[in-house]
Amino acid sequence: MLVLFAAACASILVEAAVPRDWRYRVQVPLTLVSLLVAGVFLVKLATKYADDSTGVISQGTLTAGKAVAIDGPALFLQGALVVLGIIAVLLISERRLEAGGAFVAQAAVTAGSQADRRQAKAGGATEVYAMVLFALAGMMLFCAANDLLTMFVALEVFSLPLYLLCALARRRRLLSQEASLKYFLLGAFASAFFLYGVAMIYGYAGRVDFASIHQAVATSDRSRTLLLIGIAMLAIGLLFKIAAVPFHVWTPDVYQGAPTPVTAFMAACTKVAAFGGLIRVLYVAFERSSWDFRPVLGVIAALTMVIGAVLAVTQTDIKRLLAYSSIANAGYLLTGALAMNADGLRYTMFYLVAYGFTVLAAFGIITLVRDADGEATHLSRWAGLGRRSPLVAAVFTFLMLAFAGIPLTSGFTAKFGVFAAAVGGNMTWLVLVGVVSSMIIAFPYLRVVVLMWLSEAGEDTPTVSIPGMFTSIAVAFGVILTLVLGIVPQAALQLAINAGTFLR
Repeated sequence: MLVLFAAACASILVEAAVPRDWRYRVQVPLTLVSLLVAGVFLVKLATKYADDSTGVISQGTLTAGKAVAIDGPALFLQGALVVLGIIAVLLISERRLEAGGAFVAQAAVTAGSQADRRQAKAGGATEVYAMVLFALAGMMLFCAANDLLTMFVALEVFSLPLYLLCALARRRRLLSQEASLKYFLLGAFASAFFLYGVAMIYGYAGRVDFASIHQAVATSDRSRTLLLIGIAMLAIGLLFKIAAVPFHVWTPDVYQGAPTPVTAFMAACTKVAAFGGLIRVLYVAFERSSWDFRPVLGVIAALTMVIGAVLAVTQTDIKRLLAYSSIANAGYLLTGALAMNADGLRYTMFYLVAYGFTVLAAFGIITLVRDADGEATHLSRWAGLGRRSPLVAAVFTFLMLAFAGIPLTSGFTAKFGVFAAAVGGNMTWLVLVGVVSSMIIAFPYLRVVVLMWLSEAGEDTPTVSIPGMFTSIAVAFGVILTLVLGIVPQAALQLAINAGTFLR
């Protein structure tokens, strides 16, 4: 985390000291190298705390005044953020598809003005790299926070850069700015609920660290009303970040309006961070209150799976379709988390990694399908794409099948794992809802496949651009990992198993 925070500060200094024409060439290596160095330190920490004979991380430590927990799940999720972050940065750094990249050169220029048209050919803003580094560092802290105040600070550290990144699209700038404003306003409300929840929990437990809260749930003689209100308010803040119903309304607009590389970054990395924080709160602080929150969160998970699947069927824009897909997947992940057992923790973490690789590759493909106005995201424009670009259509077909949970893809392995864990946690009714939801949401995925291969191409069918090196690496990596985690998932599952349990 310190490496990424330092690199983010260095990135800001680059913006101040390096000439504009050289910033891109400095920022990209700085960002990628800092992520690689952070990954090296994570491997060293995991080796330090792992058992020599079994490889299981059964120990850990509390640091920074016991505000941060370095344990198996934290290291696993932080490692996932590093790898997914590198792929997302590659998509963000692509400049071959469009002159100057996907980002506007100067965000303060009024959209549609003459100055805006002049800057359309200028190089994109390189401030995005500092914001991405701050966001990733905040996500890492969010996964490892050991008290509610540290978690709130981390929440703001990674949320504020995302609000800004959503507004920096080079094309369709008004749509991008609208998405950013919606995300910011709703995110501010969610953060306020989270902070009020922290106050309620402090009133109940007298402390905000997870160990004290865990102890207070068993021994405190204070009114449980404060506890229940606090859990409910904390849940609102966390469920907003994972895009669970009914706190999902921002997701389709933000996914559609944000620059596509930022959408990919949010879909993969924010999901890992949000669920990392959620399962830490549930498993470490409120484990003894599981009989209080499991029925309510179970209903929310069921609604999330069903509503996400049903509304995905009605979408005509590929980015909005993947937004509702993300909502449905949040329900599947919540199903695994509510198992409240070791398998639920392991398969939820595995699901986060598997989904992250698939969704990054999918958005990478979306950036390639373009016309004169930029990316062509309306589904009708994808008709007959398989005849014009069979390779791209075949790759996207494979990714759609992975989202649908077809065997031999990571989607099947991950979904089967969380459902099996939920059955073991006596949440069979929720698994049945999940199976029905999976059957419903398979329809929009297969509809895209049919459009690409069996529909006639129209005169306005967009072209498929030749990807640059960065996009090619990102898509190839995502597709290969989606296939590998579906055929031979043992290595990744073993890493999740070796992550052990949370340190309280």
